[in-house]
Amino acid sequence: MASTKVSNRASGETETGDPSKGMITLASVRDALIRQEDTIVFSLIERARFPHNAPVYDPSFLGSGQSLVEFFVRESESLHAKAGRYQNPEEVPFFPDDLPLPLVPPCDYPEVLHPTSASVSVCEAIWNMYLNDLLPLITVKGDDGNYASTAAADLACLQALSRRIHYGKFVAEVKFRDAPQDYTPAIRTKDGDALMKLLTFERVEQMVKKRVEKKAMVFGQDVTLQDKGNKVEFTDGEIKCKVDPSVVCRLYDEWVMPMTKLVEVEYLLRRLD
Repeated sequence: MASTKVSNRASGETETGDPSKGMITLASVRDALIRQEDTIVFSLIERARFPHNAPVYDPSFLGSGQSLVEFFVRESESLHAKAGRYQNPEEVPFFPDDLPLPLVPPCDYPEVLHPTSASVSVCEAIWNMYLNDLLPLITVKGDDGNYASTAAADLACLQALSRRIHYGKFVAEVKFRDAPQDYTPAIRTKDGDALMKLLTFERVEQMVKKRVEKKAMVFGQDVTLQDKGNKVEFTDGEIKCKVDPSVVCRLYDEWVMPMTKLVEVEYLLRRLD
């Protein structure tokens, strides 16, 4: 089992932790998830700059049976693997087979997660959700020919979503450490439904949905100024957002949080192996 450290809140220590030193706490995990919300919202805003651009997703477009977006992601992941990106346990590639070995010296990441965590991946579900469900909600129909830029924006969205959802491994780890007596019986009996109930906090989920909806509204506004001599004022007018805030709320409600909990359950089922 991996060597780990955890703060002891019962002894009066604060909820802080430094993952770089092998420590992890509920507060450090929560902070990471909140920062990742920003990344996801900004990546969706960037993707919404372009229309749907259907040829990017057409397997016949390149004549190889592989869509441009798949080609772009595969080639990008190959490059990132050479640079050592996937040595980081927070990063999970969409196409892990046949990735090249890193060209950089190995990074000594702290052993925070259980060694079996590497086998937990929901990348296929994220990929299908993004292409089939989310893209039609954040893009307008049309084709502007900016296929490479579109694929690059897709890559940023996919990586941000994957990192956020697979961070469920860290969520599960800190929850297990805080209350191993609550989770151990269900883990030993392989009761995924019981684990899902233990991991579900509806009040917290409602707060997260409201927060990401508000972020989409704030980050996605067009800010205009009116020059009045020596004074510059914001102009009044109807608020228009680059990405519909309700879609971001729905993204978290229907896909991000359920997939994250699925990752948590799959991780915990292996936690005592």
